[in-house]
Amino acid sequence: MNNFKPIVFIIFLFAILFLTNCNRNEPYEADIVFYNVENLFDTIDDPLKNDKDFLPDGRNNWNSEKYFHKLENISKVLSSIDSINLPAIIGLSEVENIEVIRDLINTGNLKNGNYKIIHQESPDERGIDVALIYREKYFHPEYQKAIEIAFPFKKEEKTRDILYVKGNTDGGEILHVFINHWTSRWGGKEESEPKRLFTASVLKKYSDSILKNDINANIIILGDLNDNPNNESVFEILKAEQSFKPIKRATLNNLLFEKFKKGEGTLFYNGWDMFDQIIVSSNLIEENLICGEAEIFNPEWILFKTKEGEFRPNRTQGRQYYGGYSDHLPVYFSLDFGR
Repeated sequence: MNNFKPIVFIIFLFAILFLTNCNRNEPYEADIVFYNVENLFDTIDDPLKNDKDFLPDGRNNWNSEKYFHKLENISKVLSSIDSINLPAIIGLSEVENIEVIRDLINTGNLKNGNYKIIHQESPDERGIDVALIYREKYFHPEYQKAIEIAFPFKKEEKTRDILYVKGNTDGGEILHVFINHWTSRWGGKEESEPKRLFTASVLKKYSDSILKNDINANIIILGDLNDNPNNESVFEILKAEQSFKPIKRATLNNLLFEKFKKGEGTLFYNGWDMFDQIIVSSNLIEENLICGEAEIFNPEWILFKTKEGEFRPNRTQGRQYYGGYSDHLPVYFSLDFGR
């Protein structure tokens, strides 16, 4: 019996080391983040964009004061995720153009990160795009592509591209990063679902092609999928499995599935939804490159309290101007970039 406690302690210590994987103070351990920033529009009329609501004389009376306040808010969120280090890679959705991204990375604490931008204009009808910003200390892109989503059953409808970026870390790892913003449920889940199913099939084709060429490929899928982890598009078409199950080689694993099952989410509409997700290939898990678990960034200051005493994301603009951050919460995980 005297030897029992030391053995239990050793097992407990190894369990902690396994779960944390990485030392938070290591210089090459940093966060990968995705954030739907909710309609980051400038105040300038672009005839090629559907930006009329976000002009000074538009429905939202969008002006410079509101615009720069929103930039500061987003900068505060992204720079607060880790008190030690700014994120290494950030995927963004609902940005109007490259100029608003330039303004963002030069705002608040983000300007200390010397971020670089990868962005391509998409044909989206709302005039919004996805983008990736990164720090060269951690990530060195070598190839990028905007993957067009052309619905064969609605050829006249345009949506966001999927942004694909391939690059290297200082540790010699190749990362394949996909930034997504799938079609919303506006007009009803059932009516819009075929579009998300199709988008999932396009993304699946690309991820399968990468894994076919390299079974140990490091794939990172970030995005607002407008579906939950258990919906058909994500679970059955993309085949993003629950990451806490025994990991199979060359599979995709949803790092936020377990939190979703516990009732957590990133967007609130008649209940919490986990539309913002992080999906990775099994090699990142098997090689212990991921540090700890994926998380939802939800400090109290990013939320507002309802009359019923419940907390919701504090958004910028709805039927009125609220001056908050976004109607979505950011999600993130930590990666060892130096191995």
